[in-house]
Amino acid sequence: MSRRDVIRLGGLVAAGHALPFIPSASANSRSARRGARSCILVYLLGGPPHLDMWDLKPDAPAEIRGPFRPIATTIPGVHICEHMPSLAQLTRKYAVIRSVSHPNNNHTPMIYYTLTGRPTQRPEEDNNINPPSRTDHPHTGSVLARFKGTQGLPGYVALPELAIRSNLDNVRQTVLLRGGKAGFLGARYDPLGINGDPRDFGSMPALTPPPDVTAERIHRRESLLAVMDSGTANSATGDFTTLRQTAVFLSGAASRASLYSLDNEPRNVRERYGLHRFGQSLLLARRLAEAGVPMIAVHFNYMTRCDGWDTHSKNFDDLRRELLPMLDQSLSALVEDLDQRGTLDETLVVSLGEFGRTPRINAQAGRDHWGHCSSAFLAGGGIRGDQVLGSSDPHGAYPRSDKVDPADIQATIYHLMGLDLNEHLRDQVDRTWALTTGQVIGKLL
Repeated sequence: MSRRDVIRLGGLVAAGHALPFIPSASANSRSARRGARSCILVYLLGGPPHLDMWDLKPDAPAEIRGPFRPIATTIPGVHICEHMPSLAQLTRKYAVIRSVSHPNNNHTPMIYYTLTGRPTQRPEEDNNINPPSRTDHPHTGSVLARFKGTQGLPGYVALPELAIRSNLDNVRQTVLLRGGKAGFLGARYDPLGINGDPRDFGSMPALTPPPDVTAERIHRRESLLAVMDSGTANSATGDFTTLRQTAVFLSGAASRASLYSLDNEPRNVRERYGLHRFGQSLLLARRLAEAGVPMIAVHFNYMTRCDGWDTHSKNFDDLRRELLPMLDQSLSALVEDLDQRGTLDETLVVSLGEFGRTPRINAQAGRDHWGHCSSAFLAGGGIRGDQVLGSSDPHGAYPRSDKVDPADIQATIYHLMGLDLNEHLRDQVDRTWALTTGQVIGKLL
């Protein structure tokens, strides 16, 4: 290296410590030399209350601070909620952002924005629950599948598919949401949705063929299809053929089945994650990450006491009895397990929701939607742990320093996964779109 190169590199390093973001050119040069192999996204659907988790305000008025007490972490002077004691002892392994902000308080557009990095295309439909469309922007996992996918394995696995429980026509039902699929990238990059319970391999129909269909029968069927398809393949059938081949690969051999089955995991490991659906989903996510799946998204919206993290009422009761103990146990187990197995450095773990919740507690002992300030958790994969980035005002209402947009978290994921941020995506009418509108968060690296 020339003397000029050394001076220029020193300046970039200094800038990385002084500024919250680094320019894309610098980010791309670093991406070429490092990168996580997989990303596990733990998405807290409904909007987790930052004031009762990562950013407590013990000196605020009672109607803002709530009943939870802060406890010390391994970072001097940094405290988190008393109901996350295991995570409090692991702060050296992760970073927390306390200044995530975007000015929208509605579920549908914010789910779409935090997962695709783009605003909804029709703002007048912000509150409508619409199914996924091929005109949507792709989920972050679908983009990773496009650039980092490997033959035979899905590029993006959803545990389960992104959905919300809603009253439509006075009937309580589960509806798939926009932002959870590949959108204009096409069906090839849609997630493999594992909608069953990982505790019971037989309950996951996406991965298990019928009992009477043996591996030999699957092989014969695939051979027959290959003969029938020969000479007829074209661009219109390419996506379908690729999906079918991946499905055959995944379900047609015992070696692949063992990847999704947790039966061979030691009992103490399964118990450490928690013998509930969320904990076992994170354990399955760890197995898929180690196998080389680029994105595994665990959409945490299945609880017994409440409707996900949308705690408009009984916020503190639901957090104390179910949500926080479950998250504390399982998320800390994932980070600890990856670290002990030597794979944390190559596995990026990100946890956030679509927004935070209001500083003021409402009359139903709940908190309402609040996009102006929330918190996010990042570990492994090139993230420098033992730090808190950003701060909020005394009431946790607005960022006070180092404001971060959700699209910046997306850009940081792409950077750490080794993507070139100058890449472009093309939609179905051949329009080009920038890979992301966000900036890499340099202070986290």
